Amino acid sequence: MSETSKLFGHKTLFNNLIYLDQIEKFPNKILLNGPKGIGKKLFVSHLLNYLYSKNNEQFYNLNNYEYNINNNLSLLISSNSHANIFKIQKKKDKKIIDIDQIREMTQFTNQTSFNNERKFIIIEDINLLGINSANALLKSIEEPNNKTYYILINNSEFKILETIRSRCLEFKLSLNNSETIEIVNYYFNSIKYDDINLDFINNYNSPSFLISLVNFLENNDLSLKECNIEDLLGHIIKNKLYKSDEFIKEYLNLFIELFFYKNINNSKNISFKIKKYFYLKFSFVKKYNLDFESFFLEFNDKLLSE
Repeated sequence: MSETSKLFGHKTLFNNLIYLDQIEKFPNKILLNGPKGIGKKLFVSHLLNYLYSKNNEQFYNLNNYEYNINNNLSLLISSNSHANIFKIQKKKDKKIIDIDQIREMTQFTNQTSFNNERKFIIIEDINLLGINSANALLKSIEEPNNKTYYILINNSEFKILETIRSRCLEFKLSLNNSETIEIVNYYFNSIKYDDINLDFINNYNSPSFLISLVNFLENNDLSLKECNIEDLLGHIIKNKLYKSDEFIKEYLNLFIELFFYKNINNSKNISFKIKKYFYLKFSFVKKYNLDFESFFLEFNDKLLSE
């Protein structure tokens, strides 16, 4: 594993924020909006490593947009131990970001800054804010304390409160296909992207998804090149991985979409009516937290079995 973290894509925004910092006009309320898995959190990590290292011994390589992940500053940031950074994300046992987390954040903003440096509040997946926590956050960002900066992160598939959006400077992030290829190959330190079955290659699948897919296939002794969407769904159903595997549970929607995207025009037996039927049934099972087993047994019998 590389000892450096490298930023791919988003370099124009990164340079613009550095410039604003240099002229002392760095925005104190930033909203980063973009598709899931394109590196928004990584972007924030690079930004924080740069901002906190420019005036001390820690070093950020602006020529290569990278930093050493083992230096003291990087370790403090990655472990959520930096004295001037407060990160909020949904707790594993919760469905939303609750108001107690915002109250802790407020206490943090009222404390004296360490070394008189600026403070950063990082909130991930802000669409998960509850009503009370959203209102409490609004009060904080309307009149931020001196040297307190907010960076809010949102996956663009979700809507966020307009009252929050309107109070922030919004930046929309995206990656092009060449950047996605570069990220996947850099992660594995080899040319993996070209080995992935074409059923999973399109302009909408993120580097994060493709990296997780490669790891899943290799861990399950499935061929990157030969395993198509039908093979993958068959493996998932046979081994009931929709119950136990976190990667599979997270991307079940996408796998079903990929199946119909491929087959809706290539098979006389699969129509838009059948697609709509399974989409509605899948949504019903998810909405009411029902067992997926009967859904996938029917899916397998009607669509995968010859």
